[in-house]
Amino acid sequence: MRPNRIKSYSLVAIQFACLLAIALTGPIIARAPWFLVGELAALGLAAWAVLTVRLRNINVTPDVRAGSRLVREGPYHFIRHPMYASILLGALMLVVDAPSWWRWLIWLVLVLDLVIKLDYEERLLAAHFPAYVAYQETSKRLIPFVY
Repeated sequence: MRPNRIKSYSLVAIQFACLLAIALTGPIIARAPWFLVGELAALGLAAWAVLTVRLRNINVTPDVRAGSRLVREGPYHFIRHPMYASILLGALMLVVDAPSWWRWLIWLVLVLDLVIKLDYEERLLAAHFPAYVAYQETSKRLIPFVY
């Protein structure tokens, strides 16, 4: 399967537009202690994922970079998309901390966009890495032990 650049960049544009809209319509640091803990957990998960794959291997598009390798350690041992999980968790904490129907709608669009993006990315990864299908059978997408 070959990457579709228009699809890849469209999914990234929607993702960043949603995150920007959430950031501009409320505080970017949760005020309630439990939501702040959730936000910090999201940042911790993102940092762990970046340290595991190394910053130079991070790609905002779902396309597989030339010379990349299949990573199954660190947070990738438990979930296949820890960066997406951290984005969704962090954004959720901000929406729950300062809720409005508009912010909930934006978060739902973000969820839909990232699920479409990770589904597309998984098809690209399976085409690029023969071991990816076996990896899919032993790990969850976004939520450990659940989904």
